[in-house]
Amino acid sequence: MSGHSKWANIQHRKGRQDARRGKIFTKAAKEIIIAAKSGGDPAGNPRLRAAIAAAKAVNLPRDKIDAAIRKGTGEDAGGDLTEGFYEGYGPGGIAVMVEVATDNKNRAVADVRHIFAKYGGSLGENGSVSWMFERKGVIRVEKSVYAEDMIMEAALEAGADDVLDEDEAWTIHTAMTDFAAVRDALEAAGIAMLSAELAMIPQNPLAVNADVGLKALRLMDALDDNDDVQNVYANVDFPDDMPAG
Repeated sequence: MSGHSKWANIQHRKGRQDARRGKIFTKAAKEIIIAAKSGGDPAGNPRLRAAIAAAKAVNLPRDKIDAAIRKGTGEDAGGDLTEGFYEGYGPGGIAVMVEVATDNKNRAVADVRHIFAKYGGSLGENGSVSWMFERKGVIRVEKSVYAEDMIMEAALEAGADDVLDEDEAWTIHTAMTDFAAVRDALEAAGIAMLSAELAMIPQNPLAVNADVGLKALRLMDALDDNDDVQNVYANVDFPDDMPAG
């Protein structure tokens, strides 16, 4: 299982998702702001369509979505954000990508470098690990609620690449351009989503033992807790008996 999906399941067991609801909303709004810089009409802006779809999946209110679009287009103040990726290595040599959206790049890179060092990793050069990942749409649906056939039919007919059986969830992968269409098809079918986002998926996950996995988990959690960090991705393959930390 990829680090991102397994990490999401571990966070769910720890109750972190409910505790982080405010930050989840903030991240969704930031992605909309950045996407809207290329145009405020979702019809002509695939990234904005995807950002709005992801925001709807986490129940970001419509008025906050509209406010974020206005900030991104410059209609309202508050859209002065710069995005970027930082790449590095974590415990056991795992590859880590950190996506940020910040109003202060110097602060962001200093914080990210400090967190890597504190948790047994190191910040790398641009391009050092990005070649190990592919950007895709990722949608997670609770397995106990929906049958596999239902998810397969709705997702694949809408253009999804694959449906994976991952712990408590069905995980749907899509091309970036098909993400909004698949998400809309699931919604039209009455299927509730645990999450829907654009993510960096590792092409060849690195299997680790529980000790290294716990160290990797602590690094990823610490990065994710930083206010400038939007998303954290790693090519770590956590063991099935991975504790919550």
